[in-house]
Amino acid sequence: MESTIKSYFSDSKNLLYSFLISLPLFLAYELLILISQPDASQMVRISVDSWFKSIFSLLGVNAVSITLLIVALFGLFILYKEREQLKRLRFKFFPIMLAESAVYAVLVTLIATFFISAVFAFAANDPISSLSGLQKFALSLGAGLYEELFFRVILVSALIILFQKIFNNKKWASIIAAITLSAFLFSLVHYVGSMGDPFTLSSFLYRFIFGLILNGIYVWRGFGIAAWTHALYDLMVLFLL
Repeated sequence: MESTIKSYFSDSKNLLYSFLISLPLFLAYELLILISQPDASQMVRISVDSWFKSIFSLLGVNAVSITLLIVALFGLFILYKEREQLKRLRFKFFPIMLAESAVYAVLVTLIATFFISAVFAFAANDPISSLSGLQKFALSLGAGLYEELFFRVILVSALIILFQKIFNNKKWASIIAAITLSAFLFSLVHYVGSMGDPFTLSSFLYRFIFGLILNGIYVWRGFGIAAWTHALYDLMVLFLL
Protein backbone atom coordinates (compact mmCIF):
# COMPACT_ATOMS: atom_id res chain seq x y z
CA MET A 1 0.00 0.00 0.00
CA GLU A 2 2.75 2.43 0.99
CA SER A 3 4.63 1.57 -2.19
CA THR A 4 1.53 2.27 -4.32
CA ILE A 5 0.96 5.65 -2.67
CA LYS A 6 4.60 6.61 -3.15
CA SER A 7 4.42 5.50 -6.76
CA TYR A 8 1.25 7.52 -7.31
CA PHE A 9 2.74 10.77 -6.00
CA SER A 10 5.90 10.21 -8.04
CA ASP A 11 4.29 9.09 -11.32
CA SER A 12 1.37 11.52 -11.32
CA LYS A 13 3.77 14.48 -11.20
CA ASN A 14 5.88 13.49 -14.18
CA LEU A 15 5.64 14.61 -17.80
CA LEU A 16 3.84 11.56 -19.21
CA TYR A 17 0.93 11.56 -16.76
CA SER A 18 0.65 15.37 -16.90
CA PHE A 19 0.43 15.31 -20.70
CA LEU A 20 -2.11 12.50 -20.86
CA ILE A 21 -4.42 13.94 -18.22
CA SER A 22 -4.27 17.47 -19.66
CA LEU A 23 -4.90 16.33 -23.25
CA PRO A 24 -8.71 16.11 -22.72
CA LEU A 25 -8.67 19.76 -21.55
CA PHE A 26 -7.05 20.83 -24.81
CA LEU A 27 -9.32 18.76 -27.07
CA ALA A 28 -12.52 19.71 -25.23
CA TYR A 29 -11.59 23.40 -25.19
CA GLU A 30 -10.87 23.59 -28.92
CA LEU A 31 -13.97 21.57 -29.80
CA LEU A 32 -16.32 23.55 -27.56
CA ILE A 33 -14.92 26.87 -28.82
CA LEU A 34 -15.76 25.83 -32.37
CA ILE A 35 -19.23 24.55 -31.44
CA SER A 36 -20.21 27.50 -29.23
CA GLN A 37 -18.68 30.19 -31.44
CA PRO A 38 -19.14 29.26 -35.11
CA ASP A 39 -18.16 32.78 -36.25
CA ALA A 40 -14.37 32.49 -36.37
CA SER A 41 -13.91 36.25 -36.71
CA GLN A 42 -15.53 36.92 -33.32
CA MET A 43 -14.28 34.02 -31.21
CA VAL A 44 -13.64 34.68 -27.53
CA ARG A 45 -10.60 32.78 -26.35
CA ILE A 46 -8.40 32.65 -23.26
CA SER A 47 -5.90 35.54 -23.43
CA VAL A 48 -2.83 33.29 -23.37
CA ASP A 49 -4.31 31.15 -26.15
CA SER A 50 -5.02 34.31 -28.15
CA TRP A 51 -1.38 35.39 -27.77
CA PHE A 52 -0.12 32.09 -29.17
CA LYS A 53 -2.62 32.03 -32.04
CA SER A 54 -1.94 35.68 -32.91
CA ILE A 55 1.74 34.83 -33.36
CA PHE A 56 0.85 31.93 -35.64
CA SER A 57 -1.53 34.13 -37.65
CA LEU A 58 1.19 36.75 -38.12
CA LEU A 59 3.40 34.00 -39.52
CA GLY A 60 0.71 33.27 -42.10
CA VAL A 61 -0.32 29.82 -40.87
CA ASN A 62 -3.67 28.50 -39.69
CA ALA A 63 -3.56 29.00 -35.92
CA VAL A 64 -5.76 26.04 -34.98
CA SER A 65 -4.06 23.64 -37.38
CA ILE A 66 -0.55 24.54 -36.25
CA THR A 67 -1.62 24.29 -32.60
CA LEU A 68 -2.96 20.78 -33.19
CA LEU A 69 0.23 19.86 -35.03
CA ILE A 70 2.45 21.16 -32.21
CA VAL A 71 0.45 19.25 -29.59
CA ALA A 72 0.63 16.08 -31.71
CA LEU A 73 4.40 16.38 -32.20
CA PHE A 74 4.96 17.22 -28.55
CA GLY A 75 2.82 14.23 -27.57
CA LEU A 76 4.82 11.90 -29.79
CA PHE A 77 8.04 13.24 -28.29
CA ILE A 78 6.77 12.59 -24.75
CA LEU A 79 5.52 9.11 -25.62
CA TYR A 80 8.89 8.24 -27.14
CA LYS A 81 10.89 9.81 -24.32
CA GLU A 82 8.79 8.06 -21.67
CA ARG A 83 8.32 4.82 -23.64
CA GLU A 84 9.61 2.63 -20.83
CA GLN A 85 7.22 4.15 -18.31
CA LEU A 86 4.43 3.99 -20.91
CA LYS A 87 4.69 0.19 -20.74
CA ARG A 88 3.96 0.40 -16.99
CA LEU A 89 1.24 3.05 -17.29
CA ARG A 90 -1.29 2.80 -14.44
CA PHE A 91 -4.66 3.94 -15.75
CA LYS A 92 -6.12 3.75 -12.25
CA PHE A 93 -4.02 6.79 -11.32
CA PHE A 94 -5.95 9.12 -13.66
CA PRO A 95 -9.28 9.15 -11.77
CA ILE A 96 -7.30 9.59 -8.55
CA MET A 97 -5.52 12.58 -10.09
CA LEU A 98 -8.89 14.09 -11.04
CA ALA A 99 -10.20 13.49 -7.53
CA GLU A 100 -7.09 15.08 -6.05
CA SER A 101 -7.52 18.08 -8.34
CA ALA A 102 -11.16 18.38 -7.29
CA VAL A 103 -10.16 18.44 -3.62
CA TYR A 104 -7.65 21.22 -4.29
CA ALA A 105 -10.25 23.12 -6.35
CA VAL A 106 -12.76 22.96 -3.50
CA LEU A 107 -10.13 24.12 -1.01
CA VAL A 108 -9.06 26.99 -3.28
CA THR A 109 -12.71 27.92 -3.81
CA LEU A 110 -13.34 28.01 -0.07
CA ILE A 111 -10.22 30.10 0.54
CA ALA A 112 -10.93 32.49 -2.31
CA THR A 113 -14.64 32.85 -1.63
CA PHE A 114 -14.69 33.12 2.15
CA PHE A 115 -11.25 33.93 3.55
CA ILE A 116 -9.97 36.29 0.86
CA SER A 117 -13.38 37.89 0.42
CA ALA A 118 -13.53 38.61 4.14
CA VAL A 119 -10.01 39.98 4.37
CA PHE A 120 -10.13 42.13 1.25
CA ALA A 121 -13.89 42.78 1.14
CA PHE A 122 -13.90 41.43 -2.37
CA ALA A 123 -16.12 38.79 -3.95
CA ALA A 124 -15.16 36.95 -7.12
CA ASN A 125 -17.23 38.19 -10.01
CA ASP A 126 -18.00 36.84 -13.44
CA PRO A 127 -16.21 38.95 -16.06
CA ILE A 128 -17.71 36.88 -18.89
CA SER A 129 -21.34 36.99 -17.78
CA SER A 130 -22.53 37.96 -21.27
CA LEU A 131 -21.34 34.65 -22.72
CA SER A 132 -23.37 31.46 -23.00
CA GLY A 133 -23.01 28.57 -20.57
CA LEU A 134 -21.19 26.49 -23.19
CA GLN A 135 -18.75 29.31 -23.87
CA LYS A 136 -18.08 29.72 -20.14
CA PHE A 137 -17.51 25.97 -19.84
CA ALA A 138 -15.05 26.04 -22.75
CA LEU A 139 -13.15 29.03 -21.37
CA SER A 140 -12.90 27.41 -17.94
CA LEU A 141 -11.18 24.39 -19.49
CA GLY A 142 -8.97 26.64 -21.60
CA ALA A 143 -7.91 28.71 -18.61
CA GLY A 144 -6.87 25.57 -16.77
CA LEU A 145 -4.78 24.44 -19.70
CA TYR A 146 -3.28 27.56 -21.27
CA GLU A 147 -2.79 29.71 -18.17
CA GLU A 148 -1.15 26.84 -16.31
CA LEU A 149 1.01 26.03 -19.33
CA PHE A 150 2.22 29.61 -19.66
CA PHE A 151 2.33 30.91 -16.09
CA ARG A 152 3.37 27.68 -14.39
CA VAL A 153 5.26 25.41 -16.81
CA ILE A 154 6.96 28.13 -18.85
CA LEU A 155 7.15 31.14 -16.54
CA VAL A 156 7.66 29.54 -13.12
CA SER A 157 10.19 27.06 -14.52
CA ALA A 158 12.11 29.80 -16.33
CA LEU A 159 12.09 32.06 -13.27
CA ILE A 160 13.35 29.25 -11.02
CA ILE A 161 16.32 28.79 -13.37
CA LEU A 162 16.91 32.55 -13.42
CA PHE A 163 16.71 32.97 -9.64
CA GLN A 164 18.97 29.97 -9.07
CA LYS A 165 21.68 31.92 -10.87
CA ILE A 166 20.89 35.06 -8.88
CA PHE A 167 20.73 33.25 -5.51
CA ASN A 168 23.69 30.93 -6.17
CA ASN A 169 21.57 27.77 -6.54
CA LYS A 170 19.63 28.25 -3.31
CA LYS A 171 16.67 26.03 -4.17
CA TRP A 172 13.92 27.31 -1.89
CA ALA A 173 14.84 30.98 -2.23
CA SER A 174 14.65 30.54 -6.01
CA ILE A 175 11.29 28.75 -5.85
CA ILE A 176 9.74 31.34 -3.52
CA ALA A 177 10.95 34.24 -5.68
CA ALA A 178 9.74 32.52 -8.86
CA ILE A 179 6.25 31.67 -7.63
CA THR A 180 5.82 35.17 -6.18
CA LEU A 181 6.81 37.01 -9.36
CA SER A 182 4.79 34.63 -11.53
CA ALA A 183 1.71 35.15 -9.33
CA PHE A 184 2.15 38.91 -9.69
CA LEU A 185 2.25 38.66 -13.50
CA PHE A 186 -0.63 36.15 -13.50
CA SER A 187 -2.82 38.62 -11.61
CA LEU A 188 -1.73 41.57 -13.74
CA VAL A 189 -2.61 39.94 -17.07
CA HIS A 190 -6.30 39.76 -16.09
CA TYR A 191 -6.52 43.53 -16.65
CA VAL A 192 -5.13 43.43 -20.19
CA GLY A 193 -7.15 43.32 -23.41
CA SER A 194 -10.77 43.82 -24.39
CA MET A 195 -11.99 41.19 -21.92
CA GLY A 196 -9.80 42.52 -19.10
CA ASP A 197 -11.32 43.68 -15.81
CA PRO A 198 -11.13 47.22 -14.43
CA PHE A 199 -8.13 47.33 -12.08
CA THR A 200 -8.77 47.41 -8.34
CA LEU A 201 -6.29 46.63 -5.58
CA SER A 202 -8.65 44.13 -3.94
CA SER A 203 -9.21 42.14 -7.14
CA PHE A 204 -5.48 42.23 -7.91
CA LEU A 205 -4.63 40.82 -4.46
CA TYR A 206 -7.36 38.20 -4.84
CA ARG A 207 -5.85 36.90 -8.07
CA PHE A 208 -2.30 37.25 -6.75
CA ILE A 209 -3.07 34.89 -3.85
CA PHE A 210 -4.90 32.54 -6.23
CA GLY A 211 -1.78 32.53 -8.41
CA LEU A 212 0.43 31.77 -5.42
CA ILE A 213 -1.72 28.74 -4.56
CA LEU A 214 -1.63 27.42 -8.13
CA ASN A 215 2.13 27.97 -8.32
CA GLY A 216 2.55 25.96 -5.13
CA ILE A 217 0.38 23.14 -6.50
CA TYR A 218 2.42 23.11 -9.73
CA VAL A 219 5.78 22.95 -7.94
CA TRP A 220 4.53 20.29 -5.51
CA ARG A 221 2.28 18.16 -7.75
CA GLY A 222 3.06 18.99 -11.36
CA PHE A 223 1.33 20.51 -14.38
CA GLY A 224 -1.51 18.02 -14.89
CA ILE A 225 -3.01 18.39 -11.43
CA ALA A 226 -2.46 22.18 -11.44
CA ALA A 227 -4.28 22.47 -14.78
CA TRP A 228 -7.28 20.44 -13.64
CA THR A 229 -7.38 22.27 -10.30
CA HIS A 230 -7.59 25.59 -12.15
CA ALA A 231 -10.22 24.33 -14.60
CA LEU A 232 -12.41 22.81 -11.89
CA TYR A 233 -12.05 25.94 -9.76
CA ASP A 234 -13.26 28.13 -12.65
CA LEU A 235 -16.20 25.80 -13.26
CA MET A 236 -17.19 25.97 -9.58
CA VAL A 237 -16.98 29.77 -9.53
CA LEU A 238 -18.96 30.18 -12.75
CA PHE A 239 -21.67 27.56 -12.24
CA LEU A 240 -21.97 26.82 -8.53
CA LEU A 241 -21.32 30.08 -6.66
